[in-house]
Amino acid sequence: MKNTIAERILDFLKDYPPFNLISKTTLLEVAKNVEILYFEKDQIVFNQNDIPHEHFYIIYEGAVRLYRFGEGKKHIVDICDEGDLFGLRPLIMKENYLMGAAANEEAILYGIPISLFNEIILNYPKVSQFLIASFATNTRDPFTDKHKGKLFANISAIQKVENSYSETQSAKYNKNPITCSPETTVQEAAKIMTEKLINSIVIAENKIPIGIITDKDVRIKIGTGQFKITDKVRDIMTSPVITFPENITVAEAQITLLKHKVSHLCITKDGTNKSELVGILAEHDLVLTQGNSPIMLTKEIKNAKDVETLKYIRTKASDLTKGYLEQEIPIYFVTKVISEINTAITKKAIQLSINEIGEKPPVSYAWLALGSQGRKEQLLMTDQDNALVFENVEEDQYELVKTYFLTLAEKVTEKLNIVGFDYCPAGIMASNTKWCLSLREWKNQFKEWVKDPIAEKILLSIIFFDFELIYGNQELYSNMADAVFRYIQKNKIFLSFLGKVTLDNPPPLGFFKQFLVEQDGENKDSFDIKSRALRPLVDAARIFSLFHNLKINNTIARYEKLMEVEPQNKDLFESCANAFKILLQFRTLQGLTYNDSGKFVDIRTLSKADRLKLKSCFKPIKNVQEALKLRFNTSQITQI
Repeated sequence: MKNTIAERILDFLKDYPPFNLISKTTLLEVAKNVEILYFEKDQIVFNQNDIPHEHFYIIYEGAVRLYRFGEGKKHIVDICDEGDLFGLRPLIMKENYLMGAAANEEAILYGIPISLFNEIILNYPKVSQFLIASFATNTRDPFTDKHKGKLFANISAIQKVENSYSETQSAKYNKNPITCSPETTVQEAAKIMTEKLINSIVIAENKIPIGIITDKDVRIKIGTGQFKITDKVRDIMTSPVITFPENITVAEAQITLLKHKVSHLCITKDGTNKSELVGILAEHDLVLTQGNSPIMLTKEIKNAKDVETLKYIRTKASDLTKGYLEQEIPIYFVTKVISEINTAITKKAIQLSINEIGEKPPVSYAWLALGSQGRKEQLLMTDQDNALVFENVEEDQYELVKTYFLTLAEKVTEKLNIVGFDYCPAGIMASNTKWCLSLREWKNQFKEWVKDPIAEKILLSIIFFDFELIYGNQELYSNMADAVFRYIQKNKIFLSFLGKVTLDNPPPLGFFKQFLVEQDGENKDSFDIKSRALRPLVDAARIFSLFHNLKINNTIARYEKLMEVEPQNKDLFESCANAFKILLQFRTLQGLTYNDSGKFVDIRTLSKADRLKLKSCFKPIKNVQEALKLRFNTSQITQI
């Protein structure tokens, strides 16, 4: 005979996390043991400091307020409604309640037996992770040492990306690498490569790889007459080789090849170039594994003849991003790959534009990315922000030189717009005469911003402190960057003004932990995840990095370096890095789902799990903003 009540309870529970992660058979067993409880308005469910109940609770109907007594007053912590969990402390910590709960209106609760759920936690790790996240979000910073790495909302996004990425597919490579000694002639090496049908040979001493030559080396160095075919391979080999340990994954191989701009990796026993060679991995090996790989896309970009091809490739890059996120590959890895692709597209757009003009640039120059692209965080097809710096020239040459670069910039920004990167609404592009300047002019511009920090100038200048070289003269870029940091070190009060402006952005949550949403306009009732959540973390990382003279643009990398520079604040900066990864991943998924910038999130469409995911990121924002206030005395800045 069917248990009708239990099946009704199951129908309710299956729509809410973490019960939606449990098998139907197990959930039905839970439903059979649920205690149904009715509470009148203001009736106490449990008091602060009460001994643990045998249940934790989910609200079926009505609302429950959570409160805490402190400093002689009663403080409302949160208002929970349908589908919300509370009373988790006995399940997680087995301690007395640190807050009380009372019906905010008539309420029906389902009491979930803790004894029954202990076994479920052991068998369903994601249930455990969700409950810890839910508990931590209401009680403490969810990124403390006690809980970090266990949060349901954060697992894939915050995985550490130092020497390892989480894509599980192993890369296939040749486990019988062909080698020769440094004294082998190029002719002998070429014969071996021809006989073995390979396009590379590793130069080794005592099984330790010291160099590599490829078909390309033979063409460029021997075919052009630069070296003789009778010369030794040590004379033309590329050294040192790029190495990796045996357990290399596809993701690791892709990013390493992209990062070092090489076509082969030497696989060694311990991953260094001081241990025994055990294999060789070539680009071709990855092509066979993954057709739509970043390596293939960058090759297609290099061979592109027109902007329409670039547009098509960038569309494929969006598919690649979506695939990576669906595979739960860490967001830091994804940003590295897509940034390389975006950079390659911009470079190609510049090269195509120079060819269209028909004459080479008259002087040295550097094309700079600003904002999210400058920070290597531009995963979606958002607005383009860029600038151009050219070499100082005599006054009589200035107009001619600037006209050339403005023409070049107009062509480049037009191509980027066709690819899908919209024109910047504020006109912050190299095609704008204000942002196409000589090195001297750029230095003067930054000096003015730093020495005279009025509100309008600061708001305008913020984006320019994340500039990154995309194409052109490295020396020009470095000269400009050195000057900027020098000005700031001499005028550190500027950072107080910068902090004051960035702190004017209110925190993401209002009273009762409700999302602060837009009050009017086309995005009314939507949450601005870019401005309210991501931007405060970006701004804080920038200010602290400028303070420490860290020439790093990427937000995650900035926080990771700050953890080293300020070990006393390691937990704060680590929590900010983790929160940023989660928020960036969330925004990217939103943008890919709805084919937009992902900036605005309709809160009504979010599941309980997604709401928890976002809320778990907001405490680090509040904490780092408090740190900014204290460090830079922003409360003393009354007029800007």
